[in-house]
Amino acid sequence: MHIDILTLFPDSVGDMLVESIIGRAQERGIVRIDCHQIRDYTENKQTQVDDYPYGGGMGMIMQAQPLHSLWKHLCDEAGYRIHTIMMSPCGKVYKQEDAKRLSKLDRFIIVCGHYEGVDQRFIDECVDEEISIGDFVVTGGEIPALAVADSVCRLVPGVLSDEECFTEESHWNGLLEYPQYSRPEIWQGRAVPPILLSGHHANIKKWRRKEALRRTLLRRPDMLETAPLDKTDKKLLAEIKAELEAESGEPEIDENRS
Repeated sequence: MHIDILTLFPDSVGDMLVESIIGRAQERGIVRIDCHQIRDYTENKQTQVDDYPYGGGMGMIMQAQPLHSLWKHLCDEAGYRIHTIMMSPCGKVYKQEDAKRLSKLDRFIIVCGHYEGVDQRFIDECVDEEISIGDFVVTGGEIPALAVADSVCRLVPGVLSDEECFTEESHWNGLLEYPQYSRPEIWQGRAVPPILLSGHHANIKKWRRKEALRRTLLRRPDMLETAPLDKTDKKLLAEIKAELEAESGEPEIDENRS
């Protein structure tokens, strides 16, 4: 896996990606992440990368020329058009399925926007997809790019010690992850759920699945609309709803009843 990040701050972005798990994966040659300085590809002495927007308005716009020159250099060097992503609040909201999809590519480019935006002509010419990490705006594309790069790299075989490290996590199977506990057995008067100490793996597995369903129902009920639930899951969900009704002392609301 090879990721190229086009940014005005390559040192700060690169420093984050040489630490911890992703850093070790780079050392072992499993992934490669190159951060490229956009200013190096300007055609003026001032290394200017932005200018005023046509039509007026606040702020500055990143110019198409330096971005295109850098993008073309990378594609020419590779010998093919590299799949290119633009981090943008106008893009499709990023999901775990996107991380899975991108992890199957051999190489892709992430463009970090800045200022009030990027000249649309570069986007039309070079960008294959625009991605947003949420319905909010940050000062630049570097933090979103880091999030995408990290989420993709950890799915590459060999980056994590075992596939189960990510297949049991939130969003992998359409649910949020179940609660996790570690030593000590009792902390601040709070005890680890007894079933996790039982050694009964089948019961533990069932408990974890039920707690994942419970957490998803309470925090992200929208995810249950598309989660791949089987008959056992639906039975567990019915149990959870009955338990929540008993706890609240209020009858459960039937959303299908007028």
